[in-house]
Amino acid sequence: MTLSIKAGSTVLFIGDSITEWGRDDTTGSIGHGFVRMAADGWAAAHPEHPITVVNKGIGGNRVIDLRNRWTRDAIDVGPDVVTIMVGINDTWRRFDIGETTTTASYEADLRFVLGRLAAETSAQVLLIEPFVLPVRPDQWQWREDLDARIAVVRRLAAETGATLVAADGLLTALAVNAGGNTDGEARGFARYADDGVHLTDEGNAELAAAWLARTEAV
Repeated sequence: MTLSIKAGSTVLFIGDSITEWGRDDTTGSIGHGFVRMAADGWAAAHPEHPITVVNKGIGGNRVIDLRNRWTRDAIDVGPDVVTIMVGINDTWRRFDIGETTTTASYEADLRFVLGRLAAETSAQVLLIEPFVLPVRPDQWQWREDLDARIAVVRRLAAETGATLVAADGLLTALAVNAGGNTDGEARGFARYADDGVHLTDEGNAELAAAWLARTEAV
């Protein structure tokens, strides 16, 4: 599935800190992470098809937070295209403060926001898998929780016809094939996400490229 984007479209990115990455509503900045790189990549590839990119990422957000702000930060934006990435904080909070989001409630809330988009807008949707790149041994334990959420995202993409960016598989393959960390050199998992979650410049560039690969100008 490919996003077919018309000139003049409003393209919304919404999620947690990976999406937020330096955005500032007071200045209209969309940050300097993968959203900025995707916007710049689109402008360079399609100068005759300008779009308006809106970044509504908020650090620390879980899926329930997206649900609670969905009217203001998604529906009211009037988007033509919506990119959603959420889930890593639903997993992370279980392991750092013992706050659990069940897979069932994660799925229910994600279904809710997707249902509202379908009912109240004509927006095309792209789902990005949440991911973890284990830079610490204990982060391998996160997989038992996160893998179920990734399966939800994949299933909902298939059910709803949303475009999917399989970020967890993509970034994991890149990191594993880069090799492990040796002599303090940033290779392997840390090459793409220095704390296992927040992307480096190279990681942001790879995610932006994956997003751009699923788009076309029409």
